[in-house]
Amino acid sequence: MDEQLPYLDTFVRVADCNSFTVAAGQLGLTQAAVSQRIQALEKALDTSLFHRRKGRIEISASGESLYKFAQKILQLHRDAIANITGQRSTSAVELMLSCSSIPGQHILPELLTSFRQAHADVRVRASITDSQSVLEEMEKGKTHLGIVGMRADSPNLQFESLTKDELVVLVPTNHCLAARKSVDVKEILKHPFVVREPGSGSRRCLEEALQRLHYEMADLNVALELGNNEAIKQAVLQGVGITVLSGRSAERELKSGELVRLNVRKLTLAREIFFVTAVGRILPTAAQLFREFALSHCS
Repeated sequence: MDEQLPYLDTFVRVADCNSFTVAAGQLGLTQAAVSQRIQALEKALDTSLFHRRKGRIEISASGESLYKFAQKILQLHRDAIANITGQRSTSAVELMLSCSSIPGQHILPELLTSFRQAHADVRVRASITDSQSVLEEMEKGKTHLGIVGMRADSPNLQFESLTKDELVVLVPTNHCLAARKSVDVKEILKHPFVVREPGSGSRRCLEEALQRLHYEMADLNVALELGNNEAIKQAVLQGVGITVLSGRSAERELKSGELVRLNVRKLTLAREIFFVTAVGRILPTAAQLFREFALSHCS
């Protein structure tokens, strides 16, 4: 097995990505080369490390056992090189995160700052997009952990509550409804709206809130649809229309008085922010550490 250290690295990468194709791209190898390395390990160990089912792979019980040892072996290898050469290994432990806009912009930065103080050896790669794109990346094995503002019905993904988020109805200070103590849903439906694009968690939250009151998105007078919270706030400030955004994203404008929060009777816009993991996929050590750290700090 001495000559198979690179094969262990390949095995760990495939287990992390839950995909031969994605692992091959990250390692700069062909998919055939990755498959050959896994097959060589399986032959040497006389066991299957992955179950192949309908174009998908799932780590086996033997694979789970090997994964734990492989991580330790590879870490010892990095430590030995660092000790002898006096230089840190270039293969730093990597954590790949994919987040929707609100957790990515307003929750993740503070978490990562504190996490990195305790785990400086972890190299973090985080992308920020809409919730639907995050879920698609998780399905394809392109990221270790997802953080989103909505739950999806997928047998391949599991959701764990991280924290809560409250969306608010916002208007500029010169809006005709701004001075009202409370308004009815019917009243805001008469006014133009600026909304997030389909696939965003905040839009899903608004859709569900309207449905509980027996309305649909089609009942809104949508004047503008944008994929960026900052652009939406600017549009509202320019008088384009009303919007619904996370209160976290509008703290500055609410504090300065540029935007006013409307109290809309019976419109409940609370939602949960979720950690997303892939069913049957082992989380790398760095992802496990970050998940535990985030849950303890956001609870």
